[in-house]
Amino acid sequence: MSPNVIALLPEYILTIVGVLIMLAEPLLPPAVSRKPLGWLAILGTVAAGVASWYQLHLGVLTAFSGTIQIDSFSIFFHLLISAIVLVTLLISLDYFEGSTRHSGEYFALVAFSAVGMMLMTCATELLVIFVGLEISSIATYIMCGFRKGHATGAESSIKYFLLGSFATAFFLYGIALAFGATGSTSIAAIAQGLATTTTPRLAFLALAMILIGLGFKVSAAPFHVWTPDVYQGAPSPVVGFMSTAPKAAAFAVLLRITFSAFGPMQHRWAILMWILAALSMTIGNLGALLQRDVKRMLAYSSIAHAGYILVAFTAFQSDGIAAACFYTATYAAMQVGAFAVITQVTGYNEQIRTTDDYTGLGLRRPILAAFLALFLISLIGIPFTGGFFGKFYVFSAAIHASNVWLAVIGLLNSGVACFYYLRLLVALYARPVTETAQPAKGRTLSVPAGIGLTLAAAATLVLGILPGHFLNLAQRASASTQPVSAPVAATIPPSTR
Repeated sequence: MSPNVIALLPEYILTIVGVLIMLAEPLLPPAVSRKPLGWLAILGTVAAGVASWYQLHLGVLTAFSGTIQIDSFSIFFHLLISAIVLVTLLISLDYFEGSTRHSGEYFALVAFSAVGMMLMTCATELLVIFVGLEISSIATYIMCGFRKGHATGAESSIKYFLLGSFATAFFLYGIALAFGATGSTSIAAIAQGLATTTTPRLAFLALAMILIGLGFKVSAAPFHVWTPDVYQGAPSPVVGFMSTAPKAAAFAVLLRITFSAFGPMQHRWAILMWILAALSMTIGNLGALLQRDVKRMLAYSSIAHAGYILVAFTAFQSDGIAAACFYTATYAAMQVGAFAVITQVTGYNEQIRTTDDYTGLGLRRPILAAFLALFLISLIGIPFTGGFFGKFYVFSAAIHASNVWLAVIGLLNSGVACFYYLRLLVALYARPVTETAQPAKGRTLSVPAGIGLTLAAAATLVLGILPGHFLNLAQRASASTQPVSAPVAATIPPSTR
């Protein structure tokens, strides 16, 4: 098998699956269920995850003239993205049933978006990263407006598309400036060029432009203005997906660009990260305090969690990268799990929206309420959950790097977050004042959705109780962010040929 095929094997699998779904969907009669296409996407996602795990034992692979590098860092995020996609597909199988005749397209779009995100995480060339970013973004723009006939969905899709295109222009302009400062768009060559560049200000401006583009993707303040409106109007399973997987891919790119390409300028961009982290944590948590709509509250919450991850960027290289990787995985588990519950409670029409609508959910649907309570507790950062250990790891890394005040700001913001998370948690187990305030019974929890929720809950608990294996993966990932010395031909160890 060609080395280039092995290097991008997960992407090839998901691309083939997406194409097959797109070809099969129009051939099915309108009245026929599209669930088999969803199961095909699930099988493809599992196969992509297995392929990524296989790559983990091959060492460092480079392909396509050095523009692709498969190492512990990229494989960590490949596995994370595969897990998020798997849970998203499981909770989406029944979401569109009976509501749209084109749900097959949704499953294909999820697969294509995953391809773009995986390409972003393993690329060592800025232009290849840009291609992966566009593949992922275009699919996500479409999925935001997938509830046809709902004005909020169309508004969400248009806002995300317009602002996303604007942010992408900043990212592309940053690439151009990086080429002007160093003469290359390769991460390895940029790192080498910065050591001898005569235009450090131009290189710093290039990084600032790149930070604007990626800051939009991770919902970091002050590039967060799109987040509440888009999350509110998009379908719940799409929000769970787009608030975790694209954010994980963007953080992977940001880690590789800052620490590998612009590592020599760390003393300059660390100040920017300090400011972005403090702003994101503060604006996100204060904004969430004012929200009664649950999806908007979690949107502002995601801004705050982006700030927590950015705290790790201000730490020393090994500690900061490992902490950022671990917290990204932790956040993905509890966030996608929370939106999985919201998907099951609200259904396709999503008439249950505010905190008051969730009052008494523990009495009507105790299993779903228990799942949501677990994810909320983890988002707060209560011990024995992934959220606690993730915050502990991030703040410890910041303190070790002498960023004590930033850690203090993070701890204070974590205290503020308790108010709005506990407000929803109390509502779950409060007795409704009137009969109309009780949440609708909704559909019975399906087996695939139950599996998806169980996987997210198990990950949340394991990351908090037995984090050792995941910490080892995160630490191995942090050791793999050094750029390759020069573009080389794709190679595979002799034992695997």
